[in-house]
Amino acid sequence: MITEMFFIMNVIGLIAFAVVGSFKALKENLDLFGITVLGVITALGGGITRDLLVNRIPYALKSFTDISFALAGVWFAIVLYRIFKKDISNRFFILIPDAIGLSAFTTTGALIAYDADVTFFGIVILATLTGIGGGVISDILLGKVPTVLKDDFYASCAIIGASAFYISVQSGIEVNLSAFICAAVVFMIRILAILYNWRLPKFS
Repeated sequence: MITEMFFIMNVIGLIAFAVVGSFKALKENLDLFGITVLGVITALGGGITRDLLVNRIPYALKSFTDISFALAGVWFAIVLYRIFKKDISNRFFILIPDAIGLSAFTTTGALIAYDADVTFFGIVILATLTGIGGGVISDILLGKVPTVLKDDFYASCAIIGASAFYISVQSGIEVNLSAFICAAVVFMIRILAILYNWRLPKFS
């Protein structure tokens, strides 16, 4: 069922992005409240934006499930920080869970878009916004230009993954398998982009 796949990907995305947001806050030396706010916002921001666009009350506001997993991700990040404090500046502490969260949330966005019966363009937009929304909001709260807009091959991964989902579904592949393909494509491309330092062209 779509609901089962959505739940699995949503949980993965919530925890991963809560960890990412918390690590960002820790790097900026915020206090516990700031860490919690940034972690939760990073985890929930994309999903709330997606739900509003399809004209439904955000699921995060109707259930304790999303906030519970987001808070669990925050505390997990704090524990990791206490254990690996000297290595927390290593970019991979943020980039790897971020890649996991991006792939999971891009997939949830694609599933919601499919369920809402929107066009190919709608699937790409909703999937991409779900994947990048929380990170954009957290960067803005930290007073930074969102990374996705300036110097990383990031949103492109979500666009490619959402396109793979649409092509898979249109080819007759079962929706849950198409969702898995979407997540795998996003994650693999994002990891390759990290390893090989892929960038989109800039114009001075």
